[in-house]
Amino acid sequence: MNIKTLILLIINTLIVLVIGLLSFLFYEQFSNVLNDRILMQLNSIETLENIQIENLINTKWRSFASSTIYRENIDRTTFALPDSIKAIDGIHDLTPYHKEKKATIGFILNTKKGRKIEVIDYRDIQNILLERTGMGESGETYLVGKDLRMRSESRFFPDKKPYDIFVKTEGVISALKGVNGRGIFEDYRGIPVYSVYSLIKISNLNLVILSEIDVREVTKPLEKLKMRLTMLTFAIFLVAVTLSLFLTRIIVDPIKNMRNSLRIMAKGDYDQTIEYKRRSNEIKEMFDALSSLKASLKGAVKFSEAIGNMDLNTDYKPNSDNDVLGKSLLTMRNKLIDFKNQEDNTRTLAKRLLVNGLENERRRLSRELHDGLGPYLTSLKYYIENNVENQLKKTEMKKIVDETISEIRSMSNALMPASIDDFGIGVTLTNYIENLSRSTSIDIEFEDLTKQENSNITDHQAINLFRITQELLNNSIKHSKAKNIRITLSEFDEFISLFYFDDGSGFDISTVKLGSGITNIKERVDICNGKITIDALPGNTTFEIEVRVEL
Repeated sequence: MNIKTLILLIINTLIVLVIGLLSFLFYEQFSNVLNDRILMQLNSIETLENIQIENLINTKWRSFASSTIYRENIDRTTFALPDSIKAIDGIHDLTPYHKEKKATIGFILNTKKGRKIEVIDYRDIQNILLERTGMGESGETYLVGKDLRMRSESRFFPDKKPYDIFVKTEGVISALKGVNGRGIFEDYRGIPVYSVYSLIKISNLNLVILSEIDVREVTKPLEKLKMRLTMLTFAIFLVAVTLSLFLTRIIVDPIKNMRNSLRIMAKGDYDQTIEYKRRSNEIKEMFDALSSLKASLKGAVKFSEAIGNMDLNTDYKPNSDNDVLGKSLLTMRNKLIDFKNQEDNTRTLAKRLLVNGLENERRRLSRELHDGLGPYLTSLKYYIENNVENQLKKTEMKKIVDETISEIRSMSNALMPASIDDFGIGVTLTNYIENLSRSTSIDIEFEDLTKQENSNITDHQAINLFRITQELLNNSIKHSKAKNIRITLSEFDEFISLFYFDDGSGFDISTVKLGSGITNIKERVDICNGKITIDALPGNTTFEIEVRVEL
């Protein structure tokens, strides 16, 4: 064998090995990254729809629980609910009790006033599951009950009842055991799918939610890529053997073309193509571009995983203006942030409506006591003075009536002080603390620094500040063993300040189990869009509350 043949054999062998190895590594890396991206995408979709379904059910439950209408809003000819289920309060999967096994979620609440049952419209949940964004042609999201039967329509069997579809897959079994995860396994049709699954557990409701897409659909581009890489390797081998004299030029141009293509992919643009050019740089630049591609894809996968775990504060920057994947991930994160903010605002609004309703009911009861029973008792007292002749009985009866009137006034004032509407929060707290001081040995001082005229304190702020002060005083008197209490209510142009101090035993806020009192105070501060600072040192316990003026 002459040297020329040996050199040509070595060079051609190296070309085949290099091109084959690069094709294999590229194929394997692209396959792994594609698997991770698909699972991350399905995880984001499943997480978002899970949140939407839980929010929908919780919202309807709160509306149901707050309703004052007590009735069993359910068709007895359609449902056969046993008494054992009716006796359990909460959210239930009533599908097994539907005579036609139609997917149904219902609410049950038993109170002293009676029992109420309501079935929600399952189409709202189905509409969330029918969202097709990012699901391809074969993707679907569906629900499965703990009896391993489907609770939502199958897009593959639209004419079949969901309850008739038995789903005993790896994802369903794992989710019912409390294990959320993802993987590749056969679905209820016996077809391999990418699947992300978790358990929706609300009250008595246990449903598995799965987001899946066929492996065959996802791997179609991989099969095409594999074929193209095989053909490319074979073509290069033929060219290398046939045109060995021009081997250097033939090798350089494809390597340069591959290098430029990888650089564009590393910037996030997978659609552009590069014109073929003859002259190229050394092989090192090609591997630098491949490393850049790897780093870019790793960054996108890491950011997708953070979004899937609801870590919405993770920083991420697209590689270029053409990075479609990076921009899509940022858009998804921003939408999740907006959704979370809307959920927080909705929760605060619900608390405000609940508290306002409670205060309005207290105001109504106070008015009923004062304006309803008061005049009757006054008339009774007048009747006793003018019609009872026995002085001893008259005195005893007047004493009982006077004590009853005093007690009703005290109850009315405790429910809703009349002075809060007529004279404001400052005068109300002054009167309340003066009356309280007569029944306790604690030295209580209150300093009213609110504006006597043109005050900007709204009615709901005044009521909440009054209730907060009531709760603080009640806690100090019952638990703190304080000897001195100092309270200052100040009104400024932009905010209202409530400062509370007692010299009691204090508490360790990091370890103490906060009761409903502190919880109620914090909730009322949130309702007023304020902030609270607690310093609970022994002998120097302070609460500083600031509420912005509502202009």
